Amino acid sequence: MITLWVGLAAALGAVLRYVVDRLIESAHDTVFPFGTLTINLSGSFLLGLLTGLELHHGWNPEAVTVLGVGLLGGYTTFSTWSWESVQLAGNRAAIEALGNVFGSLGLGLAAAGAGLALGRL
Repeated sequence: MITLWVGLAAALGAVLRYVVDRLIESAHDTVFPFGTLTINLSGSFLLGLLTGLELHHGWNPEAVTVLGVGLLGGYTTFSTWSWESVQLAGNRAAIEALGNVFGSLGLGLAAAGAGLALGRL
């Protein structure tokens, strides 16, 4: 049964990702993928928070699986981040490509750590 819940949550996460990406990208007139960056940073933060809540406050592991693997797994996107980075580099936007790769990675780790720290409180 948990597999079904993970699948449904993942579908919801994918729709949420699409809506958030369109809203953010429509507000920026640039080649930099601010939508994907925002999605991955917020997802990293929330996954860190869920982890902290499970580890330090005893949240139900099945609920954390549905929310983390399902919802946030469907919401965040490694493949789009990778593809957009390659596209930026291929379009001679090397600075933006490097900023996307290293900025997303570093800020994503920081966001996950911040979420985990908040979940410990």
